[in-house]
Amino acid sequence: MFHKPLRSIQDFLLSTYFADGLRITFGVLCPSLILAQFGLLSLGMTLSLGALCVSVVDTPGPIVHRRNAMIITTGLIFMMSFLVGLTNNNLYFIGILLPLASFLFSMFSLYGTREAAIGTASLLVIVLSVDDVRPRQDVMLHAVLVLAGGSWYTLLSYFMYTLRPYRIVQQTLSESIDEVSEFLRAKAKFYHYNTDYEQNYAALLQLQVQVHEKQDAVRELLFKTREIVRDSTPEGRFLMLVFVDMVDLFEQIMSTYYNYKKLHEQFDSSGILTDFEVVINMIANELDKLAFALKTGGTPLLSGRLRDEIAQLKSKILKLEEEKETATYNTLSIVALKNIEVNIENILSRVKTINGYFKEKKSLKSRTIDTEKFITRQKIDIKLLLENLTFKSSTFRHALRVAIVMLLGFVISKVLPFSHSYWILLTILVISKPGFSLTKQRNYERIIGTIAGAIIGLVVITYIPDKNVLFVILLVCMVLCYSFQRKNYVVSVLFMTPYVIILFNFLGMGDIAVVSERIIDTLIGSFLAFLASYSLFPNWEHKKLKDDMVSAVKANADYFKEVTSLYFDKSQNLTSYKLARKEVYVTSSNLASLFQRMFSEPKSKQVLMKEMHQFTALNHLLSSYIATLALYNKEHSFSMEKTGELKPLINNTLYLINLTTETLVKPTAEIRNVPLIRNKINTPDADLEDLATINELVELIQKVAYDIYKLTEKINLKL
Repeated sequence: MFHKPLRSIQDFLLSTYFADGLRITFGVLCPSLILAQFGLLSLGMTLSLGALCVSVVDTPGPIVHRRNAMIITTGLIFMMSFLVGLTNNNLYFIGILLPLASFLFSMFSLYGTREAAIGTASLLVIVLSVDDVRPRQDVMLHAVLVLAGGSWYTLLSYFMYTLRPYRIVQQTLSESIDEVSEFLRAKAKFYHYNTDYEQNYAALLQLQVQVHEKQDAVRELLFKTREIVRDSTPEGRFLMLVFVDMVDLFEQIMSTYYNYKKLHEQFDSSGILTDFEVVINMIANELDKLAFALKTGGTPLLSGRLRDEIAQLKSKILKLEEEKETATYNTLSIVALKNIEVNIENILSRVKTINGYFKEKKSLKSRTIDTEKFITRQKIDIKLLLENLTFKSSTFRHALRVAIVMLLGFVISKVLPFSHSYWILLTILVISKPGFSLTKQRNYERIIGTIAGAIIGLVVITYIPDKNVLFVILLVCMVLCYSFQRKNYVVSVLFMTPYVIILFNFLGMGDIAVVSERIIDTLIGSFLAFLASYSLFPNWEHKKLKDDMVSAVKANADYFKEVTSLYFDKSQNLTSYKLARKEVYVTSSNLASLFQRMFSEPKSKQVLMKEMHQFTALNHLLSSYIATLALYNKEHSFSMEKTGELKPLINNTLYLINLTTETLVKPTAEIRNVPLIRNKINTPDADLEDLATINELVELIQKVAYDIYKLTEKINLKL
């Protein structure tokens, strides 16, 4: 197989995650190392504190957004460190400041993930300064050093971007291609003998969420970076073309949805489904090569074996067709095999096109893309904050919960003689999430990572006395801790704990007492955050169920309208079609993600799980069939001269989809009898084949729309 341990390591070392780890480690460690040479380690550590806080907001995205976020964060941490320095010698003052700041900065998530990170960074400097009581005359110096540390990291990050401005786009685009590759492999598993359909489908939905997240990250980077949007360089044009074609390729892969159970019943004995699985996995390997070439700057070589394998597939299908008279194969199943083979050829053709871009970078011509319509902008509007100061807002309830738990954690840390305020508060800060399921997951990861990391750290400082070796281990732990903080939190904490323990050892405090205190404080903070997420203004996922279902159905309705317009209107604006397609990916991803999170909630809160599974599956099927209809138009350049032929069928399908939305928005006890309609084709023979195929596709879409509507009626009665 293509995925080998060596390639996985190479992929990681060339990823944005590892680049982040190196940058943050250098930015945080450098001030302390330099000033330690002059006996000013304490000043250096304050600079490092400022750098650490600002690094929280330095996540992948347009450089303008990153730069602005880092500047704002630098200003906020300066103010917060100054305020804490003035008040932390009085428990009552800090007891007022801490919950107020926790509430305010938690509300920042209203404006987006980067703004939420600004709030987290501001809280982080408060948490890490709570126990640092110092004379009033030193407070301003401490705040200025935090400001300097934040400014240093901002300049470092901006400088590293200017050295290789396209690097982060290349890495993020590469990671998005990797996710599409994994999605294709998940599709291939449906052709495996004795496959588990339920497990495969669950994995497919999860991967769909990940593909959307990665593609959205690339879209943000590409469409909000002025140099790329203006097509000012060959590299910018190249990256834009690769991304646009990868989105089309994903649509092509999405469209390949068949009745796999029936296919296995018909063809398992022939072995042809295993051949399909092999070929699809080979194409996934070619996508891996594209992704790797983006990271390394190389040119991928397309395997010559693929054409031979597809040619063999064709001949096997022809042979099965010849045997259908004597075997149990029926005509429809043979047609399905032919369709799958054609789809595989089309996917490979798109891969070849993208492959060709690598060889023709300098001569590539730009495409006209209305990028502004594909990005969302959230203005920092105080009105939005005021509107959400109500218990109806999940963000408000989360912010209030964080404020109360932070205050409670601070009180407990002062009551217990062996506790450190910042460890308990830090645990609460990183574990507390708006939803119970995310808090539960982060809680589990924090505890496992801390305990395992504490054991490793204790072993290291006990059996490795050499300070030089310890410093190397510290460096490795820092890099891996910061590298995995976005990729895998439990691994990040696993390396964070020995890094902290070794650091304390260098400061003369690394012993078993410190290790045990860290574990105890982590357990206290975890317990408080987990208990609060369950009992204090909880945000249960089923509360958002109806809204996400409505959004998904509406998105599919718009997508279907745009796709059918491709057939009837030759001047159809492709931008509106692509916007509708993007919205389907977004809403389907949100619905699938919500469904997955519901599994982590208490059984009593897992509402309509069986129906939700069916609804999510049918929604995915509907999107897949509509994508197939869209691709048929692209590949055949077919338009309907006689619009009356399919109009009744299309209108009835839209009626069913809209009726589903209406049933969800305005529940009613009335059971409607909505008929399915059949369409008779009356056209000249030359048009018959194309029209019959289109008609069959629309009838399939109508059938799925009908199934969704009937399921919605059942859900409506139980909600």
